[in-house]
Amino acid sequence: MFTSHGPSVRELAVQALSSVERGYDLLAPKFDHTPFRTPDRILDAVEETLAQREGSFGAGLDLCCGTGAGIGMLERLCRERVTGVDLSAGMLAEAERTYGTRGGAAPARPGSPPVDFVRADARALPPALEDAYDLVVSFGAFGHFLPAERPALFAGAHAALRDGGVFAFPIGAPIPPSHPLWWAVAGFDAAMRVRNAVWRPPFVMYYRTFPLSGVRTDLQAAGFTVQTVPLEPFGRLPSGAPRWRLVLARRA
Repeated sequence: MFTSHGPSVRELAVQALSSVERGYDLLAPKFDHTPFRTPDRILDAVEETLAQREGSFGAGLDLCCGTGAGIGMLERLCRERVTGVDLSAGMLAEAERTYGTRGGAAPARPGSPPVDFVRADARALPPALEDAYDLVVSFGAFGHFLPAERPALFAGAHAALRDGGVFAFPIGAPIPPSHPLWWAVAGFDAAMRVRNAVWRPPFVMYYRTFPLSGVRTDLQAAGFTVQTVPLEPFGRLPSGAPRWRLVLARRA
């Protein structure tokens, strides 16, 4: 898709007709050659903002880490350890090829913290991860969770953090209906709803189910105090609102 190393149309179709877990297992070897991987520009902006506002952290967790796009960022921000969690064994296998082996790896780079990976559902994290991290991040995964699943997702992130820890993730400004991208996104979501109504297993992936207002309410209900910080490298809309924000949800 878009590159000679990316998945073919047939491979994407097979993935779309699979479950979320199986679909990403199939896509994993070519995932980093698709537009679905979190862009380095996003990762760099989040890392810079966290470093400026928070300094360094003890332990870091990448929730729904995929092939590990955010792991390198956590290695630079954290001193003690870094953990990646994902439901897809295929995606974890790709991350492990780059950053180490499951169960506690030697540092991938001199001076960086050890990296380990855990296969788990983000809505039901294992007890071993509770009260263990100072920073939890997540990139590009929230479309895989229905609004009714956000409380469990956020409760897990809250439980994984130590007191004072931060759950951080970027969120884009709403797309106005006058923009062609709004219609593309709305059409994709509508197609996914039809697909899930007529085909099993479901493949949950929606672009318009994670509005900041609802997310803030659910984070607060989970026990977080919430603030947002503009990601200034992405500029601002004509109204003055930032195009992208970094949500900082802190466990009190």
